[in-house]
Amino acid sequence: MTRYKLLIEYDGSPFVGWQRQSNGTSVQGEVERALMEFIGTPVRVFGAGRTDSGVHALGQVAHCDINKDISCETVRDALNHFLRKVPISIINTESVGQDYHARFTALRRHYLYRILNRRPPPTFGQNKIWWIPNILDVESMYESAQILTGIHDFTSFRAKACQASSPVRTLDKLQVDRYGSEIHIKATAQSFLHHQVRNIVGTLVMVGASKMNASAVRAILKARDRSSAGPTAPPDGLYLVKVDYP
Repeated sequence: MTRYKLLIEYDGSPFVGWQRQSNGTSVQGEVERALMEFIGTPVRVFGAGRTDSGVHALGQVAHCDINKDISCETVRDALNHFLRKVPISIINTESVGQDYHARFTALRRHYLYRILNRRPPPTFGQNKIWWIPNILDVESMYESAQILTGIHDFTSFRAKACQASSPVRTLDKLQVDRYGSEIHIKATAQSFLHHQVRNIVGTLVMVGASKMNASAVRAILKARDRSSAGPTAPPDGLYLVKVDYP
C-alpha cells in the first residue's frame, strides 16, 4: 500500500466545493472518479481544506492510498488524463509515509482573495475575481486587518452554519496590498472557520469604502455576533494558495 500526496489546482466555478456532496459535482468526487477509472477499484481522497462552492485552488493538497506500486509520474499523468474534461489539474504527486495526513498534519493554510478595483469591468477572468468599481482605501483596510491578527474569538466572522466546536482561531497574517488595479488580501492560519476569510474580506471592503473604520472592526470582533460584521464576499476571488507541512 503506497500513500500518495497530490498537489491539486482547480477552477472552483463549476463545483459545489471540494467535499463530496449529493447535490452536485465536487472536486473530491472528480478526483476519486479519476482514480477509480485509473486503478479499477474505489480510492478515497482526503483534502487539506474543504473549499466552498466557487472557491478556487492553486495549491490544494490531498492524499490517497493505492494498493499498487506505481511511479508518482504515472499517477499524476494518469489522473490528469481522466480529469481532462473538468478544470482540475494534478500538479505534482509524491509518495509519503503512512503517518502523513493531508488535513491533520497541516501546519498552516494560505489563502488569497483577489479584488479588481477599477471602473472598467473585467474582460478576462469572470468568476475568478471580485470586481468593485469604486476605489477602496487600501491603507485603512490594512490598518483594520491588523486588529484581526492573533488569537481571537471569531464568532462575528464565521457562518451561522459553521460546525467547528470552537470559534477561537489564531490568524497568523492578514495582509492587504494593492498591485495596480488589483487588491490582494492574504490570510494565513493553521485552520479557518466556515466563511471566515470571505466574511473578513466583506468587512474590510466596507472599511475601504469608508462605511466602517478601525474602531468599528474592534467592536465587531468584541461583539461575537455575525450580524454586526460586513457581508460575505463572493467566492469568485478566493484561492487556496498553499498548505504548509512539517
